[in-house]
Amino acid sequence: MRVVLAPDSFKGSLSAPDVCAALGRGIARALPDAQILARPMADGGEGTLDAVLAAVGPAGCRRALSVQGAGGGAVEAAYGEIGDGTAATAVIEVAQVVGITDAGAMAVPVADRSTRGVGELIAALLDRGVRRFMIGLGGSSTNDGGSGMLAALGLALADRDGRAVAATPRALAALAAVDAAGLDARLRDCEIRIMSDVNNPLCGNLGATAIFGPQKGVTPAEVPAFDATLARYAELAETAVGRRAALLPGAGAAGGLGFALQLVGGAFASGAAVVADLIGLDAALAGADWAITGEGRSDRQTLLAKAPFVVAQRAAAAGVPVTLVSGAVDAASLPELSRHFAGCFALPNGPATLADCIADAAALLEARAEQAARVFAAGRGPAGRVGR
Repeated sequence: MRVVLAPDSFKGSLSAPDVCAALGRGIARALPDAQILARPMADGGEGTLDAVLAAVGPAGCRRALSVQGAGGGAVEAAYGEIGDGTAATAVIEVAQVVGITDAGAMAVPVADRSTRGVGELIAALLDRGVRRFMIGLGGSSTNDGGSGMLAALGLALADRDGRAVAATPRALAALAAVDAAGLDARLRDCEIRIMSDVNNPLCGNLGATAIFGPQKGVTPAEVPAFDATLARYAELAETAVGRRAALLPGAGAAGGLGFALQLVGGAFASGAAVVADLIGLDAALAGADWAITGEGRSDRQTLLAKAPFVVAQRAAAAGVPVTLVSGAVDAASLPELSRHFAGCFALPNGPATLADCIADAAALLEARAEQAARVFAAGRGPAGRVGR
């Protein structure tokens, strides 16, 4: 039996390769003769850097630079480099710079967080001669429309009196003028591939603030003001740069970083689809008997091009049944999820705290994978050989 493991990471708990390892151990207990193919997935958020570097093997390497984090303090941001010289491609995972799992940055009000560090990282790589970028946008803690990134790359922000305006949501409320004359000219020579699972516009009822702001600390009462600030900033920035991007799919990703990157010529793509192609998911699924995917929490948003859904689509095209094993599965979403997955399993055995589930995630994954494998083997009849 050939089994493909293609989960995303479990945010704040296990990396995608670690999830694969735990699932593999559980399957091996039930199906000792199974051939297991691990293909760790990601969709632009946490774990994207690991997935890309694992896919390219010796051609890539992990590096790090000290840049400004979302809350203003320094962070050691990991990034990847594929190839070398003028042909090198940099792999940036925004969550490494302004990640929502950074407790220190999350302690700073969302109105004062900035993506400046992302721009600092890009500028440093430009100085090194890099002109090709793959940038994953998931898991950010910021909601500044990418203004911090653009400011670090030379975009000037000013109030009515010509005084400089900081690139934070709070300060942008006073924004009256944007000047792109100092924007790094090297960006025009760059190829920027944006990876995300979010296709929202920048503003409005489906925009960055309305949909994703609350998980970053924006209260319902603050949403209209934050949104209006971003809309005004976007209008001024678009006029200064000479390009429209606020309504493009993905402009609302990462609190508006998708807008800023498309404003400077970036091309938006499904992060999970990009990673699936890089890791050779289709080739692994060809001729497979079963596939397992998963993520930290599955709900209706899973079906919006997140990694497990892309795996389910690829598996369906190959005629391979795919099972979902996630940290948590929203009960209300089960009817919709079940149309795409051959079984949906959550980790807890019973009542448990989130901290306990995170701490025991590997062992729980092993147990769920073993039981799912026993059910799968039983469904195959005498051909399924189940170990003891």
